[in-house]
Amino acid sequence: MTSIFPSFTAVADHALLVQLGDDISEELSARVLQLDQAIAAAPPSGLRETIPAFVNVLVEFDPLVTDHTEMETALRALFDADAAPASEGVVHDVTVCYDTDLSPDLDAVAQATGMSTDAVIAMHLAGEYRVGMYGFAPGYAYLSGVPKPLQLPRKSTAIRDIPAGSVLIAGPQCLVTTLKMPTGWSIIGRSTTQILREASDRPFLFDVGDRVRFRRIDRATFESLSSRGAS
Repeated sequence: MTSIFPSFTAVADHALLVQLGDDISEELSARVLQLDQAIAAAPPSGLRETIPAFVNVLVEFDPLVTDHTEMETALRALFDADAAPASEGVVHDVTVCYDTDLSPDLDAVAQATGMSTDAVIAMHLAGEYRVGMYGFAPGYAYLSGVPKPLQLPRKSTAIRDIPAGSVLIAGPQCLVTTLKMPTGWSIIGRSTTQILREASDRPFLFDVGDRVRFRRIDRATFESLSSRGAS
């Protein structure tokens, strides 16, 4: 059966999931952001919040003001209107140190890809990363753009107590952890960049659609920045 997009799915009594496709890609992410920005520019009656992700947008609304049918009608009208291209987003530099004790899976990634560890590091640094969505834990920004030679599957078993700041890769995605958590992704470095923040008005460093560039730092710089809690 061929899926027809966009599709609209009712979520509880207060939200509508608008799906634009089913494959993670730059083109689809741009369409998601374009819709999200069009909603922000002309918010339908009763709108509370939009949450963009890789292939869809969750639209939350006040069920005392509107319902799923009315919201779908309003959103379909946005598809018919001329929409401005999605903005490119802000570019953020994110630090990463690849020292052996901070990158326990770097050698395994090198062996699995048939590359040297230096080549893996260089390729990771050369990736073009974009924030596709937040999920799983506070501040977990899922980045698309891992170069194809580094796109390895997850491990068969998750490892517990991975430190905050760990730089992970799995398939086409990269992530910098913000909390001590288990993971089945490959750990190839650690960052000092604070993605999860204390500011109540802006708790996350990135917006969906922002770009990320990884910047390599040595151990002395890593220790200095870590001691200051800075990036």
